[in-house]
Amino acid sequence: MRILIDADGCPVVDIAVWLAKQNNVKCFILCDTAHVFEKDGAQTITVSQGADSVDFVLVNMVEKGDIVITQDYGLAAMCLARGAIPINQDGMVYDSKNIDALLMQRYTAKKIRMSGGRLKGNSKRTSEQDEMFEQKLKELINLELLE
Repeated sequence: MRILIDADGCPVVDIAVWLAKQNNVKCFILCDTAHVFEKDGAQTITVSQGADSVDFVLVNMVEKGDIVITQDYGLAAMCLARGAIPINQDGMVYDSKNIDALLMQRYTAKKIRMSGGRLKGNSKRTSEQDEMFEQKLKELINLELLE
């Protein structure tokens, strides 16, 4: 098991790296050249900028049992297909029961934006969201370490 972080725009990098370090789990931070991360306890992989460039590198790296932190539903779906466990920054684990609905939601939102519509942005991040993420990531690490 490893932890792979889709770090572009990810608000929980520090929490994930800290938990990986505490549990002796290899951790990789993947970002493009617009976002540079250097964290003690993680290896940073920086790729050139481009649409989905980080996603393609990450999905080619991921292995069965890896934990992937991402807010990208498309990337989560690809990681699920490879046997990984994707989780978002709020602690929601993507699985076969929720990924189709999430992908449909993404498709619908894109159609609205393409037709000139506007959607409400995300609310300001709360400490409760960080706590939920930390708790769920701890659970996933402990489950994977038991197997």
